[in-house]
Amino acid sequence: MDITDIATPDFVEVDVDKRLGKIRAIFERENPRGIVVTEEGDYAGVIGEKQLVRSRMEDDTKASVVMKSAPRVDRHEDVRETARMLVEGDVKVAPVFEGEKLYGVVASDAILEAVIDSLDAISVEDILTEDVVSVGEKSHVGGAINKLREHGISRLPVVDEDSGKLTGIVTTHDLVEFVVRDDSRQGRGDRRGDLDRMLDLPVYDLMSSPVVTATPAETVDTAVQRMFDNDISGLVVTPDENDERVRGIVTKTDVLRALTFTEEESMDVQITNVSLLETLSREEVVESITSVVDKYQQMQVLHAHVRFHQHKEKLRGTPLIQCQIRLRTSHGQIAGSGEGYGSEHAFHVALDKLERNVLELKGLNADEKYRGQLIRKLGEL
Repeated sequence: MDITDIATPDFVEVDVDKRLGKIRAIFERENPRGIVVTEEGDYAGVIGEKQLVRSRMEDDTKASVVMKSAPRVDRHEDVRETARMLVEGDVKVAPVFEGEKLYGVVASDAILEAVIDSLDAISVEDILTEDVVSVGEKSHVGGAINKLREHGISRLPVVDEDSGKLTGIVTTHDLVEFVVRDDSRQGRGDRRGDLDRMLDLPVYDLMSSPVVTATPAETVDTAVQRMFDNDISGLVVTPDENDERVRGIVTKTDVLRALTFTEEESMDVQITNVSLLETLSREEVVESITSVVDKYQQMQVLHAHVRFHQHKEKLRGTPLIQCQIRLRTSHGQIAGSGEGYGSEHAFHVALDKLERNVLELKGLNADEKYRGQLIRKLGEL
């Protein structure tokens, strides 16, 4: 299946110097699927709907400041490959070309809508993220913002500090809405005191509740439809409908990533924020992960996801990078993460952690096998 029927010519083209005020007016008037930014007639980047609507930048800010670099997609590209390109580019919309001519755009939601009927063969448990970052109800808003930035995520489940039960969720959108509302209410001027007051508020005051959830046993098509119905991009996963503890998170991006899973013998590797690789190549990343996996022959890797996130901190001009490596295997999910200055350093720190976790799993299984043999021998006595 390719994206011929999914791609749409319903987009707005603007120059890099176009001001956001005018772009917002065009967007509200024409309601396009996306905005393609050009420079001297050549493709330069894209602006998604949420980027435009949620941006707090002034109306006279240029389009070049808000736009994101997105991969060029051929109009007849395979859906799986298109999904991979969107995930690795960390974008929700990408330009579609027919030869050298800009045809239109393709959006991640459009891909999910097109394939939703085929997602009933995958369960939420197959693709959820298990190591969830959460926040307590009494935690300050400032702390929640720091967690979102530190981990490069867009949502935090809120839990009761005593019971550990899920009570709400706070997202980057909630925080932006809160600040914008307060900003318009208080007006301009010196806002430092107001900002400190907002950062000291408990998360409970602005979290969304009740939370839209899913269970591990549900099929992915059901979960995606629930996201569409509630106009959200992710669900908190709980063990079952009666258990309010956090089991994981599943997002539209997780579903897009699942579309790229292959049944080939070669390991399928996906990289998010591939532009941060710098001195590393995709081939080197794949080879390094393969060398770690080969140390445990009994484990079959179905999919590997490598995610890079850049912090603001720098050392002699080199940014601090966080790297997370997650393997979806025949023995469950295995992960490793680490930080370093530059993507190569961060990747190798994460790879070392991954290797320790793989070898630890190998040792645990060896111990289980030995105990099983010992028990059988004792039973024969």
